[in-house]
Amino acid sequence: MSGLVLKLRPAERIMINGAVIENGDRRTRLHVLTPNANVLRLRDAIHPENANTPVRRVCYIAQLVLAGEADADTGRRQLSEGIRQLQQVFDGPEPAGYLAEAASHLAAQNDYQVLKALRCLLPIETALMEAAS
Repeated sequence: MSGLVLKLRPAERIMINGAVIENGDRRTRLHVLTPNANVLRLRDAIHPENANTPVRRVCYIAQLVLAGEADADTGRRQLSEGIRQLQQVFDGPEPAGYLAEAASHLAAQNDYQVLKALRCLLPIETALMEAAS
């Protein structure tokens, strides 16, 4: 069986194609067979008030596109610009690799993979901000 396998904790919430689904009292394993389904674990979601750093803002846009809460074309243009701006700021092979991966997935309109690549930058951004303060 191919597709995405989700292992959910009791009462964990996910969003699939804009619908919020809450797991019951037991651990569950779901198989999402539909290709390119938009899946977001709500525990991983960035809330609007927490989109307060450059990487978090770009991740938030990716999250909105993935959840279907933003116009895909407009959101992808904003993501492209955000990735371009982050490429100008981040130094080093690791962040450059994540940004190149995000840009590649963006070109393929693979929204989940864009968000996944961008989220890898969050700990790097946090470390840089802590070092600066």
